[in-house]
Amino acid sequence: MNLDVIRSCAERPEPHRLFEAVSLSLEGNDDAKAEICGAMIWSSFAAPSSIPVVFDLIFGPRNKISDHNSLGKALETDLPEGFWHAFRSTLVGPENGYDASSITLAVASLNLSLDPRYAELSECAAKEHPGAVGASKKKIPTMLSMTELKAQPLGSLAGDLHDMWLDNGFDPEVLDRDAIGLRDLAPSIRYLNTRILQMHDVWHLMAGYQTTSLHEMAISAFQLAQFGHNYSAMFLSTICTMSLLKEPIGFIIVLQNIAEAWQHGCQSPAFMAIDWETEWHMDIESLRVKYGIRPFSGSFPADLLEKVANTT
Repeated sequence: MNLDVIRSCAERPEPHRLFEAVSLSLEGNDDAKAEICGAMIWSSFAAPSSIPVVFDLIFGPRNKISDHNSLGKALETDLPEGFWHAFRSTLVGPENGYDASSITLAVASLNLSLDPRYAELSECAAKEHPGAVGASKKKIPTMLSMTELKAQPLGSLAGDLHDMWLDNGFDPEVLDRDAIGLRDLAPSIRYLNTRILQMHDVWHLMAGYQTTSLHEMAISAFQLAQFGHNYSAMFLSTICTMSLLKEPIGFIIVLQNIAEAWQHGCQSPAFMAIDWETEWHMDIESLRVKYGIRPFSGSFPADLLEKVANTT
């Protein structure tokens, strides 16, 4: 398997064929695996309005095929040669491998090599997604304050978030919002990306995702199902392609992990609609009861990839 094979599949998929490709991939069919990655790449980097349908065809419940009528109408851009060059380099990665920050920056940088029309299509897709309603009119939130979080009661959501950041040496936001150019984005995408940077670790705590490699993939699928976050789609497309090319033996595990988190996101209440700052004082279990949030329960140990890495 090589990237050129996957590239030949990066086009508008036929819904039933893509749905069936998942079953074929479980049987070890390499062509089906390439078809899955190709469809993910096409939707993530060329046709953002198709992301919910394409990802549901791949990762949704196997006892149903989602409404796919909109797939044929989804507007798309070209995937420029410059994108494929940048994507290939991203798949190779740094000599010592990626960490959480470097993979995030690498995937985010792929935006620079996309067709100029992609930004407009992405903004339109964000406005249409039910989980992102009203994002274009919402005020851009200010940075969270460690002092404010620390002032909340012991055992509260804010207190747990503060301790999580302190104990792990995390920053209040994953990346500097100005350094990565969020200020220049269209209103909906700007708000969604800013809020995700700010709330990512809150959602880790509330939705029950740990900060391991497998669960970082999973929470990206959760976020994607929740509000169609195009960066999450790009990240998952990159990770799946990387797995197929570099660690094909683990490809099915990656798919199942993403599928379980995608379905978790579809079944959970809209996290983007919750005003988390007004809930800082409450504990996590009480908040889960209040909003009907079920924590993630995947089939694999959260630290599976770390354990595998330590034994090789």
